[in-house]
Amino acid sequence: MSSSETVSTKRERIAKLAKQAPDMVITSLSHHIDLAWMEEAYRRTRRDGARGVDGVSAAEYEADLEGNLRSLLDRAKSGTYRAPPVKRVHIPKGNGKETRPIGIPTLEDKVLQRGVAMALESVYEQDFLECSYGFRPGRSAHMALQVLWKEAMSMGGGWVLELDFRTFFDTLDHKHLRDILTKRVRDGVLTRLIGKWLNAGVLDGRELSYPTSGTPQGGVISPLLANIYLHEVLDGWFERVVKPRLRGRGSLVRYADDAVLLFTDEKNARRVFEALPLRCRKYGLTLHEGKTRLVRFLPPTRGGSDQRPGSFEFLGFLHHWGRSRKGRWVVKQRTAKGRFTAAIKRIWQWCRYSRHLPIPEQQRILTAKLRGHYAYYGLMANYRALNSFLHEVKRAWKYWLERRSRASRRSWDWFHQLLGRHPLPPPRLVTSALA
Repeated sequence: MSSSETVSTKRERIAKLAKQAPDMVITSLSHHIDLAWMEEAYRRTRRDGARGVDGVSAAEYEADLEGNLRSLLDRAKSGTYRAPPVKRVHIPKGNGKETRPIGIPTLEDKVLQRGVAMALESVYEQDFLECSYGFRPGRSAHMALQVLWKEAMSMGGGWVLELDFRTFFDTLDHKHLRDILTKRVRDGVLTRLIGKWLNAGVLDGRELSYPTSGTPQGGVISPLLANIYLHEVLDGWFERVVKPRLRGRGSLVRYADDAVLLFTDEKNARRVFEALPLRCRKYGLTLHEGKTRLVRFLPPTRGGSDQRPGSFEFLGFLHHWGRSRKGRWVVKQRTAKGRFTAAIKRIWQWCRYSRHLPIPEQQRILTAKLRGHYAYYGLMANYRALNSFLHEVKRAWKYWLERRSRASRRSWDWFHQLLGRHPLPPPRLVTSALA
């Protein structure tokens, strides 16, 4: 039996125990983590990213992989492992006016976090509810979008509550997180390691700080800790407390810290809208006042001719009512304006700073960027936005190709001839289940 199969068997055993005893507190998990487990964790860890504060690359670490993993395992279990500071960089967010801090852990730290996450995931995947789709095995953003579409259509519209947590990953309360974790897992080795990651420093330029809240920035384990936190704060509360008290139907769809709640009854929606800030405040979270809102999401046939049907955004898509080919009102999903504008801005910036590259190389990279865009935004009702995106990419490419020299302005006929030799891929739909 290979090491991967051995680890898979162990994880299945942990999952079976957790599923059979959903109320049991598990006190021993770390004994499952051995050298084979760490080798599997290393195999699952991305190794082509930027280097952390120690400057060690994957090639250097692999020079003595077994020895390094054995040393890492011994330090983790003996309590002598020290979580290194996380190097912070800032990337544009949304429309580019704000930035999002991203952490770059060391490779060794990522491997250890992956190993701990594999153990915890085996337990918590048995507890997580169907409404949660973010950063879970076998689940994706497209699945969340599809479920949301089906729920909205089956309800015939209703009232939609958009949730937006203010800087969720930076404000997650450490004490509440520890309390939530100990309700299910009380393994001393794992809880000690998580505590070290929560208290690890952040190196921003030359300034080293020690945040008192938030999850490890850029850490492999951060999405899992966020899911555990929001499972307690939002998912479980909605399922156990809110749903039994509803008049009519209610549904929750969550992807990481993005969530949407749908209701058939307006009074129910308004009651939950009023209760949510109190629920979040109890766990140290704050809702973004400008982005958390209640939307009247009814088709025109139900909403009345004097009121315009509302719309809302979720996972980069604008959800709105539109006519199908048969003339019926259906929920449609198209690229959100902010996401579209930000994507075009990135293309223009890339074309500007890469115009010195050979044209075949530019064509290859732009093709990859377009296919990546189509892979996410390629929903049936979104074809027009995909076509517009392709047109804007062509405009940007032509504009910056003209500025490779002091030559006179080129015509579109010239550019179309160039596209004949170096074509860009046309829009491609990846799913038609939502149309």
